[in-house]
Amino acid sequence: MHKMQTTEHLYAGCMDVDLRQLRCLVGVVEAGSFTDAAIDLGVSQAAVSRGVAGLERALGVRLLYRTSRSVSLTPAGAQVLERARRVVHEVEELVREATSGHARLRVGHAWSALGRHTTGFQRRWAKAHPDVELLLVRTNTPTGGLAEGACDLAVVRTAVDEKYYASSVVGVERRKVVLAADDPLARRRSVRLDDVRDRVVLVDRRTGTTTPELWPTGTPPRIENTADVDDWLALIAAGGYVGITPESTATQYGRAGVVFLPLQDAPPVPVRVIWPRQDPHPSTQHAVALISEAYRTQ
Repeated sequence: MHKMQTTEHLYAGCMDVDLRQLRCLVGVVEAGSFTDAAIDLGVSQAAVSRGVAGLERALGVRLLYRTSRSVSLTPAGAQVLERARRVVHEVEELVREATSGHARLRVGHAWSALGRHTTGFQRRWAKAHPDVELLLVRTNTPTGGLAEGACDLAVVRTAVDEKYYASSVVGVERRKVVLAADDPLARRRSVRLDDVRDRVVLVDRRTGTTTPELWPTGTPPRIENTADVDDWLALIAAGGYVGITPESTATQYGRAGVVFLPLQDAPPVPVRVIWPRQDPHPSTQHAVALISEAYRTQ
């Protein structure tokens, strides 16, 4: 059992490892004996012994020292135990995700969720749907995490591929200009597009709503990219850059060093909720209705 083995032999042996064996090893170590592990796992002591022995054969190493009074880990066993615990935990999480998927609703967003409507939506959801946990998930991607599987539906402010995602425009948001607090424009009540034409506008390259088309005539400002809202705010606060963003960003990320001013002559930003066309979450339409109501009553 202690002989050196080739990489190919070890890999072939690993193909015989199963979750039951890993559970047996973890159970014995945590319970302190084969007898107690069998009780915890709800199986016979012989089944636990076979599980550990099978794991040792598959890996080609001894994992436990056994005496009539105790069991303890070998050095190899200590290494395997760490991985075994991780695998068992991941599988338990996978099962929990699959079996409780309809018991919670994950709402993705790139930057600012629903802005000033966020808290109200959370409270109304908890009251109307106490049996479905609501989770807000920030994922800075064009689909707010939907394409990555991080959420069940997402709030976005840019267009998406209608081939894969159904969508509903739930409201609109005015645009704001974001400036360093000591910028000369910061003393104004509002700003126009021409006022920032000679500035460098900082835009999130994946989820930003600001494009050169906002300036239909004349030369648009120079646009540079960033990839994170915190970096975006820090660079604007340091001077040299300005930002243009939906008003929800001001609610979610107001901070010292920057000011958000109304942008007078730019069109508002549509706010969309998107979800998969196939197998949407059962609570999708309830969420869309509540979000739409929040924007209607603003």
